[in-house]
Amino acid sequence: MPHLANPSSDERHTAVVVSLHPRSALTEQRSSRRLMLQPKYGNGTSAVSVRYQWAGAADAPTVIVQGGISADRYVARTEQGGAGWWSELVGDGQAIDLAHCRVLSIDWLTPADFENSPHAISSEDQADALAALVDALGIGRVAAFVGSSYGAMTALAFAARHQDKVEKIVLLAGAHRAHPLSTALRAIQRQILRLGQESGQVEDALSLARQLAMTTYRGSEEFARRFAGAPDYREGRFHFPVEDYLEHAGRSFVKRFDLERFLALSESIDLHDIAPETVNVPATLIGFPSDRLVPLADLCELQRRLRGAATLEVIDSPYGHDAFLKETHQLAPLLRQVIPNACGV
Repeated sequence: MPHLANPSSDERHTAVVVSLHPRSALTEQRSSRRLMLQPKYGNGTSAVSVRYQWAGAADAPTVIVQGGISADRYVARTEQGGAGWWSELVGDGQAIDLAHCRVLSIDWLTPADFENSPHAISSEDQADALAALVDALGIGRVAAFVGSSYGAMTALAFAARHQDKVEKIVLLAGAHRAHPLSTALRAIQRQILRLGQESGQVEDALSLARQLAMTTYRGSEEFARRFAGAPDYREGRFHFPVEDYLEHAGRSFVKRFDLERFLALSESIDLHDIAPETVNVPATLIGFPSDRLVPLADLCELQRRLRGAATLEVIDSPYGHDAFLKETHQLAPLLRQVIPNACGV
C-alpha cells in the first residue's frame, strides 16, 4: 500500500506566476508545498516541504518530468531565465511542447527535508510526494510521467502506487532495480564521501566521487574518441588527457551539490526495487546499448514483466547512460509520438 497521508495544501512560499512567452498563455508557478508523507524508512507520518515548478499552457494537461539525481525542478528554464537541464526537449515548440502541456517537476527530496528525518529516502517516497502534490494542485491525473535515470525509477514507483493518477509512463535509462555492478560502483563512491567526512576533506571527496561517477555515465566509445591522446608531463608527473576532463567535472559539481545530498540520492538508487507485475500503466521504455549503468537486458526484462502494455525503443549512442541528455535529436521524434497525443494535440 502507498505510504501516503492526506496532503496539506498550505503554501510555505508564495507562488510566482509569470508569463513564459509574450505570444502565448504560458505560465510558470514556482513554489514550495508543505505535505504530509509516510516515508518508507521512517517512523510514522512526517511533514516535508516539496519544492516544485509547474510551467506551460494554462489549463493544459500536466506531464511530470524528472531527471537523474543531479537534476532539479528547472526542466525547461532556470529561475534566472537560463536553459534548464532538458530545455532542448522541453519548451515552447519542443518535443514536450509547453504550448500544449504543463510540465510539473520537483527537486528531489532527501531525509533532511523531512521534519522527522527518515533513515533513508526511497523512490517510493519521491513518487508519493509527487502524487500528493498532484492532489494539492488540483491536477487529479497527469497525462504522462517522463522519467530519466532516477526519474525513470520514480516514474515506475509512481505507476505502481498511484496508477489512478497517471495515463502513461515514459522511462529513459531506468529499470525496476539497480544492477548489482552499478550498485558496486556507487557503493565505492559513497565510501569516498564518508572518508571525506571523517578526514575533513569534504570537497575533495565530493569531487573524486563525481569523477568516478562520470566514468560510469559515459560510454567506452566516447572516451576512446575524446581521450586517446598522449599524456603531458607537468607538476612532477604525467597527466593523461582524461584526467583534466574528470577534474573539471569534479570541480564544477562541488560548486552546485553537497555531500549529504549525493549520499542520500545515490543510496536511494540502490534501494530501488519495484515489482514490474504491479505496474498496469501503458509504458514506453527507451534504452541505450552503450549504457553500462542500466544494461539493455534489464529493460528487456522490465518490458517482459510489466503488467500493462509496454514498448521498448533502442537508440544507438556513444554516450552511455548520459545519452538521455545528449541524444536530443533522436529522442525528440519518440517523445513527440507519446507526449502530444497525451496532451490532446
